[in-house]
Amino acid sequence: MTSVELAYGRTGLVVDLPVEAEADTIEPQYLPGLTDEAATLRQALRQPIASPPLHDVVPRGATVGISVCDVTRPFPARRVLPVLLEELDYLHPAAITIFVATGTHRRCSDAELLQMFGPELLGQLQVQQHDAFDIGRHRSLGTIPETRVAAYVERDFLEQDVRITTGFIEPHFFAGFSGGPKMVAPGLAALETVLELHSAARIGHPRATWGITQGNPVHDGVRAIAELAGVSFNLDVTLNRDHAITNVFAGELFASHAAGCAFARATAMVRVEDPYDVVVTTNSGYPLDQNLYQSVKGMSAAAQIVKPGGTIVIASECSDGLPEHGGYQQLLRQADGPEAFLARLAQPGVATHDQWQVQVQALIQRRARVFVKATGLTAQQLRTAWFEPVDDVAAAVRAALTSAGPKATLAVLPQGPQTIPYVTRQ
Repeated sequence: MTSVELAYGRTGLVVDLPVEAEADTIEPQYLPGLTDEAATLRQALRQPIASPPLHDVVPRGATVGISVCDVTRPFPARRVLPVLLEELDYLHPAAITIFVATGTHRRCSDAELLQMFGPELLGQLQVQQHDAFDIGRHRSLGTIPETRVAAYVERDFLEQDVRITTGFIEPHFFAGFSGGPKMVAPGLAALETVLELHSAARIGHPRATWGITQGNPVHDGVRAIAELAGVSFNLDVTLNRDHAITNVFAGELFASHAAGCAFARATAMVRVEDPYDVVVTTNSGYPLDQNLYQSVKGMSAAAQIVKPGGTIVIASECSDGLPEHGGYQQLLRQADGPEAFLARLAQPGVATHDQWQVQVQALIQRRARVFVKATGLTAQQLRTAWFEPVDDVAAAVRAALTSAGPKATLAVLPQGPQTIPYVTRQ
């Protein structure tokens, strides 16, 4: 047997694969964490990309809004924000507000906020959690280009004298990359705006995929709204599998984010020659594999290199269930399966919360069978979500390889969407 450790929950999952499978293990280039994170962050803030230093961007007496990731992202806020705030030590803490960019996700609990920021930051600063469903908390910046849909963004964030975005850059399954302008929209955008950014037409576009931003209708819309919002300064980081910071990109929003995307593309995207019969994947462990909704990303990473009619086996803990909040669960229940959902989505006027995630899931399942190991979900919950439940990943892999025949090929993505493979020939 060949042992492979999969990123699963907080502790990982060791799987013994059959030796004869000769699995190709595909992982991102491992980069050690920075020797001195604080020093590198400080240097990036003082010598930013295409921007004056942060100290010069923020005048004395200004109010400052800082957009940060919610608990579904491993952004190391309690390590990053103290350095940023040191550069702004001439401001009174009451002048600074942290905006948790939840997008259309649920609010973070008090325990999660404590985990994210630590007691000292929480005691010093105002923290405001975004609510995409309260339209009264938003202000229109005009319309999203080439549409009649309003670009609604969190009013209080827009009213700050200085608007700063902070984020974590990794390949994203339909926006190209995370971080940067996504910390404005969908991070701080109203549901109506998010529905357009994540419309069926945009999600279904061939360039709405991993690693592509320019000409990607999702990311094009995201950038347009961020530009309308007038972001003053951006700070993005990249992380390794241990959530240590590997690089820092600060400065003008689009220039710094583009530099971070280029770095992430070079270190996290891996080329393979041919698609595989069977692909084992994860959703990168906690906090990314908290629920089944988020786990579609890990499936999408595997779908990039699985043969049509092949098999994907994903191990994702789903400690937060489906989840219960949001529209994902309801949408799954409204259709008999992937094809029925896609047919319904093709009808005019259909647009609702979380449809984008179900659309991507359905397109993956159109291509391959998907088996799921999730300790946080029952077998019935997985079946209701159109998946085939498994308790033993190795057994599921053996069965899939046997079904595919004696020349079946196998790939393993231990870190899930931290690695984005792509096929050079079909």
